[in-house]
Amino acid sequence: MRHFLYAAAALAAFATPVAAETIAITGGRVVVGDGSAPIEGGTVVIRDGKVVAAGANVAIPSGARQIDATGKWVTPGVFAGFTRLGLAEVDAVNGTNDKSGGRSGFSAAIDVAPAIDPFRSPFAVNRAAGVTRAVVAPEAAGNIFAGQGAIADLGADSNPVTKARAFQFAEFGEEGAASAGGSRAGTHLHFRAMLREAQDYAAGRGTFDDDLLKAEDAKALLSVLRGETRLLIHVEGANDMLRLMELKRDFPAIKMVFVGVSEGWRVARELAQAGIPVIASALNDLPATFEMLGATQSNIGRMKDAGVQVAIGMINDRDSHQLRYTTQYAGNIVSLQYVPGATGLTWDEAFAAISSVPAEIMGIGDRLGSLKAGRAADVVLWDGDPLELSSAAITVIIDGVEQPLTNRQNRLRDRYARPTEGDLPKAYDR
Repeated sequence: MRHFLYAAAALAAFATPVAAETIAITGGRVVVGDGSAPIEGGTVVIRDGKVVAAGANVAIPSGARQIDATGKWVTPGVFAGFTRLGLAEVDAVNGTNDKSGGRSGFSAAIDVAPAIDPFRSPFAVNRAAGVTRAVVAPEAAGNIFAGQGAIADLGADSNPVTKARAFQFAEFGEEGAASAGGSRAGTHLHFRAMLREAQDYAAGRGTFDDDLLKAEDAKALLSVLRGETRLLIHVEGANDMLRLMELKRDFPAIKMVFVGVSEGWRVARELAQAGIPVIASALNDLPATFEMLGATQSNIGRMKDAGVQVAIGMINDRDSHQLRYTTQYAGNIVSLQYVPGATGLTWDEAFAAISSVPAEIMGIGDRLGSLKAGRAADVVLWDGDPLELSSAAITVIIDGVEQPLTNRQNRLRDRYARPTEGDLPKAYDR
């Protein structure tokens, strides 16, 4: 009975919050998230889980629950551009780590959606920090193609997947070369060979080599070849990006998105001309590897100035747990405007880079990422400028549903802030 009661309590704590309703958020500084300037004293109206209107002089529907946001900021929820959210609780503990396909033998066919676990602690911690959606990618395991990633929401319910099989993820550069036998030449050959095999499979040709590519992997790559599924590629070095652009000429339908791109500024003009968007690491400014020798914090600003579509991501940067750093990273990019010789983003551009732009890059900007009419009602109220480290989310709404902001971290804080006898674990008897 005791175990039953514990289980029931756990389920109750994770139950779906109050159902979607009509809500009017009034009097706040409203940020639409599309790169436009904040609107003072604006109103956001939500109905049936969607944004109805956002801006000045918006009529408030009768019967709407009103939230007074006077003195507060009202923004779209943060859209984390690249993560492994829900795929690992403790990275070093294999039993909690589902980032890759492991020893399954599959590569492109891996689908992370069933492994995304909303009961893992990073969901609640990052939701409380204003993160409402995330790109969730697999990690490569012995093959340059890692598998199919998903778009997830951070709502307090048991169905986190917004869109399964939303993209394919691949590794190039140093990590890709390691998976392809230790050379970049091998990486490019591997890439071409696997795509050619997928074409052979689709055509039913007897030349299909299932030793090189399993049938399920071939099926997963077909939508990439047809341009139906985006191909996110981790690449850091400028030369590797140029060579990938050449590969794109051989497979023109492929919709490439570059991730990481520490040296993107070196080839910003070429990226813009090729129409390849990027999900860039914000603060890479040290040569952590040889392919990042040209890393600079001005990278994102320079690419934006060249006309590249740029979102902020966190590949291999505590990307399973610390999505909440996204706003801090965006704020640091804004501050670069005031550093002599550096190139940053305006505040409006930086917030768009963590809201509407990642949604647009992933092909779902018409549904998510901003407070434009018809978008999913992912809305956050902040007690100050959301790109300032001292500010906090005070209300988080996902799909029109107000979310709980409790999590393991603030429960521990409250437990030990003013401890009383009986609240603490019993110390060892001496």
